[in-house]
Amino acid sequence: MSHGALQDLNLAGVRWELSETPITSTSNTQKTAQTVQNPTQSIASIAEINRAPTSVVPPIAPVQTISQETVNAMAARPNDIPALIRMIGEFNHPLRTTATNTVLPHIANNPNGLVLITDIPSSDDDASGNILSGTTGELMDKMLAAIGTSRENVSIIPMLFWRTPGGRTPNRIELDMTRPFIDRLISMLNPRIILTMGSLPATEIAGVNLAKEHGKPVTIEGKPTIVPIYHPNYLILKPTAKRDVWNALQNVQNILKSA
Repeated sequence: MSHGALQDLNLAGVRWELSETPITSTSNTQKTAQTVQNPTQSIASIAEINRAPTSVVPPIAPVQTISQETVNAMAARPNDIPALIRMIGEFNHPLRTTATNTVLPHIANNPNGLVLITDIPSSDDDASGNILSGTTGELMDKMLAAIGTSRENVSIIPMLFWRTPGGRTPNRIELDMTRPFIDRLISMLNPRIILTMGSLPATEIAGVNLAKEHGKPVTIEGKPTIVPIYHPNYLILKPTAKRDVWNALQNVQNILKSA
């Protein structure tokens, strides 16, 4: 099969290429009613997760200098996911004053053991406050559909909850001040597989070079299996890479089915 033909690849009955007509996602897809693994959790608590991220701290508020030790202690304090999500929404991260919205994690309604960790928020994410939105999100939905799942079944966590100015690469301090919340959320979700999407989460979460280790399961003692793949935005720029991602997703599907 030629590289050009891969653009028209029809995988598992799902056509991945993006049409000129935007896909209209339902509000249930974009803002899935999110729940946690505790079925006794109150509806009011769940609503906290679904609430559209509003500006809790005014953009003009000064950035507070917080030590890493304090951030670690803050992330360890919540006993459930809704409380952790609220803390993330209120956290005065250095990027908060420059971002339009806090892009909160998406929590699965019917978790299937898969958690996605994606790159920093895009401009679409920053404008809407929703993770993996716009054209990139449409392709991600097709990728999930190709392995028989959807956003209802997976949780999605960005490497940062605020877009960097101009989408620049985040610095070490910005990443370190967010990481305790990511680690705490992963611990609470307790997934079977973590799928990292993009070079940044491959390096930070899996500890690998994405170009060399794409699709190869990474085993770290005491942690879920991690599978690094290309970000959907990369696939839009380079459609021929879809084949590599498809093979990796098939392996993920097989692991989930082996439970």
